Amino acid sequence: MADSTLARLGSIAERRWGLFTTAQAEAAGVARKQLVRMAASGAIERLAHGVYRTAGAPPQTHEAIYATWLALGGATAARTESGVAPLVAAGVTAAVVQEIGDFFLDGLDFIVPARKGTRLPDVRLRIRHLSPEDVVPVNGLPTLTVERTITDLVEIGTDTSLVADALRDAVRMGKVVAPERLLSDLSALASRRGNDADRLAEELIGLVGAPVERSDRG
Repeated sequence: MADSTLARLGSIAERRWGLFTTAQAEAAGVARKQLVRMAASGAIERLAHGVYRTAGAPPQTHEAIYATWLALGGATAARTESGVAPLVAAGVTAAVVQEIGDFFLDGLDFIVPARKGTRLPDVRLRIRHLSPEDVVPVNGLPTLTVERTITDLVEIGTDTSLVADALRDAVRMGKVVAPERLLSDLSALASRRGNDADRLAEELIGLVGAPVERSDRG
């Protein structure tokens, strides 16, 4: 019975970084009390509220991000009407997952399609309407594309030098695959935010070798 239970949990965990949630376990017929006993015996390890790692599964580099995404229901919530994942890594969290820039992760930032509450500490949920072109899976985690991440960092007021460093890394690593989209998004942001954002757009777009057309605001 124990081997059978572990096999069921293992089949779930192998889909997502060796991790699984209480809800996923219950859907597979494994009760919460069983999980408590298995954690006490060392067969599984509790990482966060309602999130476990199977014994023997190696820790992942961004495991805290993955565990939080799972705890928030990222693996079980329904996709939006446009097919976008219901929970997408954004801002500094996306930059860390994309491995661009030099950021200190003092909290986790996700985009959701509608208002969603959470009691998890240091988690920020922002409501945004994303298109499929805005999101890419990074090691299985729905994440803003590099281009959209750069724009998002600008939009939330991240230090200009940090954003520029992140974009330099992305260019150097060949991760900017849609410079025209970056140009369009930054230009649109600049037109909404005024001269400071316009100058920042010019600086950032210059890093990918594309000119930015100033909008005529009279």
